[in-house]
Amino acid sequence: MLIHQDCLHFLSDRPCRPHKQEGVHCAGCSHYKPVDDSILIIKLDALGDVLRTTCILDALHQAHPHARIEWLTLEGARPLFDGNPLVHRVHGFPGTAWVELQARRFSLVINLDNAVLSSQLATLAQADRKVGYGYDPRGHVYPFNAEAQPWYEMGLFDDVKRKNTKTYQQIALEICGLPHESRALHLHLSDAERQWAAEQARAWGLRPNAPVIGLNTGSSDRWAHKRWTEDGFVALLERFAAAPVPPQALLLGGAQEVARNSAISHRAPGQVINTGGQHTLRQFFALIDLCDLVVTGDTLAMHAAAALGKKVVALFGPTSQAEIDLYGRGIKLASDAPCVGGYRTDCDVRPTCMQRITPQTVYDAVMTLLDRPPPP
Repeated sequence: MLIHQDCLHFLSDRPCRPHKQEGVHCAGCSHYKPVDDSILIIKLDALGDVLRTTCILDALHQAHPHARIEWLTLEGARPLFDGNPLVHRVHGFPGTAWVELQARRFSLVINLDNAVLSSQLATLAQADRKVGYGYDPRGHVYPFNAEAQPWYEMGLFDDVKRKNTKTYQQIALEICGLPHESRALHLHLSDAERQWAAEQARAWGLRPNAPVIGLNTGSSDRWAHKRWTEDGFVALLERFAAAPVPPQALLLGGAQEVARNSAISHRAPGQVINTGGQHTLRQFFALIDLCDLVVTGDTLAMHAAAALGKKVVALFGPTSQAEIDLYGRGIKLASDAPCVGGYRTDCDVRPTCMQRITPQTVYDAVMTLLDRPPPP
């Protein structure tokens, strides 16, 4: 019996999708897609970094049109790839990754993260070619290729990082030796997920004739200074309420933001809808998709909004605004604090960088973007 083991649909241990759907065998199958290359991308965390690394997928497919693209990431990041047609297989770490890396050989391994664990995995993987970062037997991360050297240096020296003017997308594509033009982020919602969000919108009484502003209030605990102030969000909501055409506001966040969002909604009664925070990651993305514009710090929500084509007002404190690509649909706001963009996890400067961003500045940026037609 003819078996196309080189087919993109071949699964080794179970029937492929064309066979399950149509009963076809390999001989004469119209779905046969031979694979010439197998490419492994390693990007474990954080969620926002994993999502923004999808910027390499379009250019990677253009350069390798007959490749199987696989991604190794943490188990918690796997939902980012639901429905993504450009990633053919997702490996959850730790899972069976160790066995997979020992048993397989890839045409190309891409590791854009100069963290120790990612670099160790990239070194263990068997491949004809590797780009990005590996792990030296003497116990340190090093660049596989010359194009990865600048990002490596930015990770080691704060002053070099602050001088950078390139977006992460440009840097990632340069490391891979790919053109910058195709750099879209990929986040694909299903019809069922959009329908769930639409049902939420109806339950909350959202009006179709007024813009919806998502206020993403949180950040990871590691970067607490990425969060704008609670007072700032409350004052912004007061300005929305006094606008000639008041926009509708949604408080966005996850389980970590439940208490904070509850406090904000209590201080601004009738001015905002608290989405609750008790939803899945995919439902969080669907709620972002309800919004016309999102106000957020440098977080997963910012990258998700960019991926979903939303307008974004992004607030920056300890991290680099130069690295962020809002695709012509956003405004970046950063304060005049001396340490802004300095990647400090703790700070004794008062007022802090985020405290220096005023509600009026954010309000003006929101109104400017609402009046601006989005680029094609």
